[in-house]
Amino acid sequence: MLLSEKQMQDYQSNGYLAGITISDRDEVETFHHHFDVLEAQEGQEKCQVGLVDWHLTHDFIWQIAKHPKILDAIEQLIGPDILLLATHFFCKYGPQNKFVAWHQDITYWGLEPSLAITAWYAIDDSNIENGCMQVIPGTHQAGIIAHGKSDQEGNLLSINQEISVNETAENSAVDIVLKAGQISIHHGHLIHGSLPNQSRKRRCGLTLRYIPPYVKQVEENSMGRRWQSILVRGEDQHQNFPSGSLGF
Repeated sequence: MLLSEKQMQDYQSNGYLAGITISDRDEVETFHHHFDVLEAQEGQEKCQVGLVDWHLTHDFIWQIAKHPKILDAIEQLIGPDILLLATHFFCKYGPQNKFVAWHQDITYWGLEPSLAITAWYAIDDSNIENGCMQVIPGTHQAGIIAHGKSDQEGNLLSINQEISVNETAENSAVDIVLKAGQISIHHGHLIHGSLPNQSRKRRCGLTLRYIPPYVKQVEENSMGRRWQSILVRGEDQHQNFPSGSLGF
């Protein structure tokens, strides 16, 4: 078991966990190198938020997505049957004004029931200076909240969505500081976001979206797509999704 009983209780109460070490130094360097190569090929603009579901074509991303330690943690939180719903890189280059507005992951994913969990794998160190993720603890317990549109330029979210958060809630936000090779985990209803990268160091993370197989997609997601899920642990007795196929 990767997670302690206290960590599991904290997740239920707060909606997130942080600082879970997944990779040793060699693995960190391997994944970092592979992403550097990909970035050199695709360019920084594409790599900011344009690499969605590239685990289907790039083996190193697939290796992260099905990493046994990550799946061990996810299994403890959602059960033994796990579908990988999607992967998505978020890279912030600095100093820039790019940010991620307060939001909930699952709001525009078209899922029923609205149950999903995100693991955020740090390709680079993620800290306050380079715009690490921030979460508002406990907000997953209120269910889905109405989103509006951000009026601030630079929002990296797909349709410029944003939750209006009051000062008290914003002041309770926690910075999710991670070393490369660590993950955070958060509930699909947890309100989170991130500030701009004020440094000259890249902040790259890979989001890994997991669901139990009984979840269905009842409408297209915010990108106008159907998800291509892949069973990464256990069994899928529901067959609610067309299975994604790996192209490598």
